[in-house]
Amino acid sequence: MLSLIDFTNPWLIGTVLNIILLTIVAILPKKLLTTAGIFNAGLLGVIIWGTLGYPGYLIVAFYFIIGSAVTRIGIAEKEAAGIAEKRSGARGPENVWGSALIAAICALGVLFFPSFKYLLCLGYVASFSTKLADTTASEVGKAYGKSTFLITTLKPVPRGTEGAVSLEGTVAGVVGSIAITILAYTVNLINHEGIIFCVIAAFIATNLESVIGATLQSKFTWLTNEIVNVINTLIGAIVAISLAILI
Repeated sequence: MLSLIDFTNPWLIGTVLNIILLTIVAILPKKLLTTAGIFNAGLLGVIIWGTLGYPGYLIVAFYFIIGSAVTRIGIAEKEAAGIAEKRSGARGPENVWGSALIAAICALGVLFFPSFKYLLCLGYVASFSTKLADTTASEVGKAYGKSTFLITTLKPVPRGTEGAVSLEGTVAGVVGSIAITILAYTVNLINHEGIIFCVIAAFIATNLESVIGATLQSKFTWLTNEIVNVINTLIGAIVAISLAILI
């Protein structure tokens, strides 16, 4: 029976690897994912390994590790101020797909449209570059932002206000986007121009996300943080792909 199993099949490898890694995550003292979040992260991980192999998986793993770490920055102060992520940063299924739905679509696109592989990989990396920039900027800004301003008016507002930006958060966001795109370059998902495209796309998308937060999010109950994250990462992917096509 074992001889009939193809142990080189990327979907099988992805399944086994995710079962092992997410079992470890599940038994860690600090909850990084809810139970439902673990199942959905596993599905995402299988999709990414099955379509993009270990290079794509490294990107999503890097985002998860760094994103979880920055969420913990100044957690006590953020919880006291009521601006911390819910569940102390433990990700549920809505967080998984809010952050990675566009990336998963790009990855699946590589499977069905291999002739567009580079552009789809660029969109994949740009979506995670955008999300990491957003997460890093938000969490560092809430923890260390000395002055926060509403992006649409530049008037001072309390930390944690939807649409608020800070110098500290903005710089941290750019650093986060650069770090993940350099990783993508080292594993040959994008070329050196792709680094520039993804960082520019992440900066544009993250600031547009702040505009959405400042102007629209409070007006529509359906426009949750997760939906905004999908829009944010979609903008990042579109901008990066458009830059690659036009330049």
